[in-house]
Amino acid sequence: MNWQADWGLRFRMFLTMFLLFALYIVFAGVIAAYMGSFVVFVVLFGGMSLVQYYFSDTLTLRSMGAKTVSADEYPELHASIERLSQQADLPKPKVAVVDSEVPNAFATGRNQKNAAVCVTTGIMRTLDRDELDGVLAHELAHVKNRDMMVMTIASFLSTIAFMIVRWGAFFGGGHGRGRQGGGGGIVVAILVSLVVWIISYLLIRALSRYREYAADRGAAAITGNPSALASALLKISGEMDKVPKEDMREEAEMNAFFIIPIKSGVVGRLFSTHPPTEKRVEQLRSLERELAA
Repeated sequence: MNWQADWGLRFRMFLTMFLLFALYIVFAGVIAAYMGSFVVFVVLFGGMSLVQYYFSDTLTLRSMGAKTVSADEYPELHASIERLSQQADLPKPKVAVVDSEVPNAFATGRNQKNAAVCVTTGIMRTLDRDELDGVLAHELAHVKNRDMMVMTIASFLSTIAFMIVRWGAFFGGGHGRGRQGGGGGIVVAILVSLVVWIISYLLIRALSRYREYAADRGAAAITGNPSALASALLKISGEMDKVPKEDMREEAEMNAFFIIPIKSGVVGRLFSTHPPTEKRVEQLRSLERELAA
């Protein structure tokens, strides 16, 4: 495996994380100043987030209706994941399957030793072996890059900000007087939380898109065949239009996990967790030319 760093991509991810970190420092300072009594709620929600983080693989698989499968049930799928895991220098993750016509795949788990790779029955019917290997390698690259951990940390205070916006008045009540006296503290905290949530929402989606590019590069490094993943992305994108709308709606909430998100109009693409398929394919073809050279 030739795992080459993309320093331009790394810089963009670092800059995004730095901006998030600076934003969260300001946010924490304002909350400490205006909503001291709200710390209990933050601690409780932090505990819930930790539970979600440590049991992310189980929770995600259950929410998708995924079933962990054995090598006897899906021998070729297991063999492919085992071979690609060895090429990526990773422990073999759990293997799961979702009975769905939506051709997609995702990885979950808090670290490399507690990971799961899941595919739909639709994607196994849609792709040939090399294309499916490219998709599986993409998901294993997410595992190798510890993307679940990165995105959980990045989104923690953003989620706190959202909860303050939604429930701040209720929980703050008569206690959120802060240093300004009266009930103004809770109002200031809610307004600041709203701004923090909006900005972090955009930054986190930018970070997610960068990590998709990184996973595509990782898949190319694992398989040595960028064109197979490019072909898979185009084929999956084309098949999405044939999937019944009911199936699309059922799985749309899991967009952040999928290799290609379910389309949701112009606004949805603007705030998408994934870059455009065309740009991903362009990057993969560029990698193919580099390998050929």
